[in-house]
Amino acid sequence: MRSALTQVVVDKIVPTKRPVEHRDTRLKGLVLRVTPGGAKSWYCEFARGKRVWLGRADVLGVSEARESARGILAEVFQGIDPIEARKPKAEMPTFGAFLDGDYTAWAKFSQKAYGQNLNRLKTAFKPLLKKSLDKITALDVERWRGKEVERGLSNQTINRDIASIKACFNRAVDWGILPANPLARVRKARVDDCVKVRYLSEAEEVRLRTAIDDREERRRAERDTANQWRAERGYVLLPSLRDVVFIDHVKPLILLSINTGCRRGELFDLTWSNVNLDRRILTVTGATAKSRRTRHIPLNREATSVLLNWRAQSEDSTGLVFVNEQGERFDRANSSWRGLLKQAQITDFRWHDMRHHFASRLAMGGVDLNTIRELLGHSDYTMTLRYAHLAPEFKLKAVEVLDQAREATMGGAKIISLVG
Repeated sequence: MRSALTQVVVDKIVPTKRPVEHRDTRLKGLVLRVTPGGAKSWYCEFARGKRVWLGRADVLGVSEARESARGILAEVFQGIDPIEARKPKAEMPTFGAFLDGDYTAWAKFSQKAYGQNLNRLKTAFKPLLKKSLDKITALDVERWRGKEVERGLSNQTINRDIASIKACFNRAVDWGILPANPLARVRKARVDDCVKVRYLSEAEEVRLRTAIDDREERRRAERDTANQWRAERGYVLLPSLRDVVFIDHVKPLILLSINTGCRRGELFDLTWSNVNLDRRILTVTGATAKSRRTRHIPLNREATSVLLNWRAQSEDSTGLVFVNEQGERFDRANSSWRGLLKQAQITDFRWHDMRHHFASRLAMGGVDLNTIRELLGHSDYTMTLRYAHLAPEFKLKAVEVLDQAREATMGGAKIISLVG
C-alpha cells in the first residue's frame, strides 16, 4: 500500500488480520509495517529483499524515520552495505591473545618449531602483549629495537625477531583482522652477511673422536668390573658391552651428524624405513625436515658402517632409529655432549655446528655450493653462501679466465710478473 505518510496518517492506521506494509510516496524505500497486534515499525528497504529496521513508530516519528532512511540510502549510494555496516564488530584481540589463539592454531601445522617461535615472540615482545593489534605501530617496534640495542642484543637476533613479528601481522591481515600490516615499513638492520662458520679443525676432530672412543672403552671397562663383582657373589651378569660395536646412542649420533649434516631433530625423528642401506641413501622426510621438504642424503662409507652396526644391535629395526631407555623418541643429548667437548678441550662448539662442519668440509673439498645446498636442505642460496669463502679455489679459477683470454690474444706470450 502506497501513500504519503504523515504523522496523522500513521496514527490513524488500524491493524488488520494480516500484516500490512505502507510505503511512503515521498521517499522511496521508507516502509511502515503494521502487525495484527497493532505494532507499528519503520523500515528502510534499499534493495529487493533487503531492509534495515529503523525503530518503532510510537518512538520514532515520521520525519525522524524519513531522515534515518535518507542516511541509509546515502550509504547505499556510496557502495556501503547497511546490513554489514550495522553488524557488531568483533573485538580487536590483543597481541598476546592473538598469539595464544588463531596464530598458535595456525603455527602448529605450519611451523616445525612453532613452540620455540611462539615462546621467543612472547619473550622478546613482552611489552606489546597487552596492546590490541590495531594499536601497535611501527614506532613501537622501533622503540623496542632501540632498547634491545642498548642492552647489547645483536642485530642478527633483532632482525630475526622483527621478521617473526612482521610475519604475525601478515597473518592477521590475511585473516581479515587488520586491514594492513602496520609494521610493513619496519626495516631490518644491516648486518655482515659473511657470518663466521664454526667447524672443527683437523686437530679438534681427532680429539673429539678420541674422546668418544675413550668414553666407549671406559663404559665397557666399568661393565666388566661390575660383572666381575656380580660373578663373585653369584648374581646374574649384565650383558657384556664387549659384544656390541656401540655402547649406546651417543657415538652413532655424532658420527652421523658429521657425515650427513642432519639436524639433531631430524636424526631423532629418523626411522629405519627411511634408511636404504643397499642404495646407501638416508631420507629426511618433509614431515620431519625444518624446511618441510623431503631430501635424500647419500651415505658415505663411515655413515653406512655406523647404521649397519647400529641396526645389527638394535632391538627394533622397523621404528625409530634412535630411542631412549623407555623406547621413545629422544628429545636431547646435552649431558653426554658437554662431557665429550670438555674432555676433547673443544670450546664454542654446539651440536648444530656439526652440520656446519659437514658443509665446510665439503666446500673445502671442492664440492659445488648447489650440491651443498641440496644436501643441507636449504631452500635458497642465502644460507649456503656462508660456506663460499671456504672454497677460494673457485674464485681463483674464475679470475684465471682473464689470464687465459689474455694469453690467447697475445699468442701465448708470458704474463709479466709484478712481484719484486
